[in-house]
Amino acid sequence: MDKHLDEQHEKEIYQEFKELVNMPASALEKWLKTDESKSVGWDSGDGESVGHKSGEKIIEILHKKKVDLNEADYKHMQKVVGYIKRHSAQKPDGDVSETNWNYSLKNWGHDFAKK
Repeated sequence: MDKHLDEQHEKEIYQEFKELVNMPASALEKWLKTDESKSVGWDSGDGESVGHKSGEKIIEILHKKKVDLNEADYKHMQKVVGYIKRHSAQKPDGDVSETNWNYSLKNWGHDFAKK
């Protein structure tokens, strides 16, 4: 995955990221401050979960203009798209609003309730 992304690939990643990350930066910032947000995900070794860290990176990306996005941003966007797709496919039955599944998705910028 270390090879340079071509323009077409970047375009696809950007488009999918924009579709799947459906929380505005302000909503994501607010969400990441909640106990629910902090209660889910794998600890990255410093007390903060991988998803929570990802959310912070997503906020940085959302604040950038498209022309200012760099390769690291696109690689993270690709990771986010992959995570949201995989995690969405594992949707539990029933009301998911108060579940770790939903909280985890929100950490990655996707609010399942916003269909």
